[in-house]
Amino acid sequence: MKASLLPLLHPVVALLAAPLLPGVINRVKAFHAGRRGPPVLQLYHDLARLARKGAVYSETTTWLFRAGPLLGCAAVVTALFLVPCGGLPAPVTFAGDLLLFAWLLGLGRFCTVLAALDTGSSFEGMGASREVFFAALTEPILLAGLAVLVRLTGAASLTGLYARITPTLWGDSAAVIVLVAVTFLVVLLTENARLPIDDPSTHLELTMIHEVMVLDHSGPDLALIHYGAALKLWVLGALLVGVCLPVRTGRPLPDAAAFLAGMVALAACVGLIESTMARLRLSRVPQLLVGAGAISTLAVILSLR
Repeated sequence: MKASLLPLLHPVVALLAAPLLPGVINRVKAFHAGRRGPPVLQLYHDLARLARKGAVYSETTTWLFRAGPLLGCAAVVTALFLVPCGGLPAPVTFAGDLLLFAWLLGLGRFCTVLAALDTGSSFEGMGASREVFFAALTEPILLAGLAVLVRLTGAASLTGLYARITPTLWGDSAAVIVLVAVTFLVVLLTENARLPIDDPSTHLELTMIHEVMVLDHSGPDLALIHYGAALKLWVLGALLVGVCLPVRTGRPLPDAAAFLAGMVALAACVGLIESTMARLRLSRVPQLLVGAGAISTLAVILSLR
C-alpha cells in the first residue's frame, strides 16, 4: 500500500464496518441468553430499509429538527478522521487535535439534543436533559484520560501519542494505563448509551436517555442517527483498543489486522457486559461516573510522579 494512502485506511474501514459492532454485541447477548438472535449484518438491512422510506415531520418542528441528524453524523465522521488505527496515522493530525476530537463529539451530541428539544415534547426534553447532565460528567473523564496519555508519551496529538503506546510503555506505566483504559470503557458505555447506563433496546420506559431523544425521527433521518451511533461506538472503541492492544510492528497490514481483531473483541466484551449486568437505577449512574472521574484523577496524579 502506498504511504500516501495509508492514513485513509482507518476511515474507509470504519465507515464500512462500523455497523458490524452493534451486530456483534447483539449476537453475543443472544448467545448468552440461549437465543439465535438477529444476524450480524442486521443494522445494514435496517439502514437500507430506513433510507428507502420517507420522513415524517411534525408541524411544530423547524429546520433544526431536520438538520440535527445530518450535522450530528457529520460531526462524528469528522472526528473519525482524527483517530489513528492503533499505531497507523490518522488522515488529519496536528498538535492539540485531541481537543478538537472532544469538541466534535460534543457538537454531535449538541445537535441531537437540539433536535430533540425542537419537537416541543416534554418526554424528549427529559431525555435531552439527562444526556447533557451525563455528558458534563463524562467529558472531563475523557479529557483527563487523554491528558494522562499525553503526559506518558510526550506527544500532543492523537496519532503521536498512540504511536508511542508500546509494550515498553506498558511495562513502565502499566498501572496508570490500566486506570486510563477503565475510564475509557466507562466513557464508551456512557456516550453510546449502553448497559448498565442505558438500555438501547427499549423505547417505552421513563428511564430512557438516548432512545427517547430520537422517537420523532423517521426514515433517512433515523438511519443517519443509527449510523452515527455506530460510528461513535467505533471511534470511542478505537481509543480504548489503541490503549489496550499496543501492537506496533511498523507494517500496515499486521497492525490494522490486530486493531480490527481488537475492535471485534471489544464489541464481544460489551455484549458480555450487557448480558451479565442489569441497568443501573438512574440515580446510580452519576455515582458511577463520579467514581470513574476519581479513577481518572488518580491516573493523573500517578502520571505526574
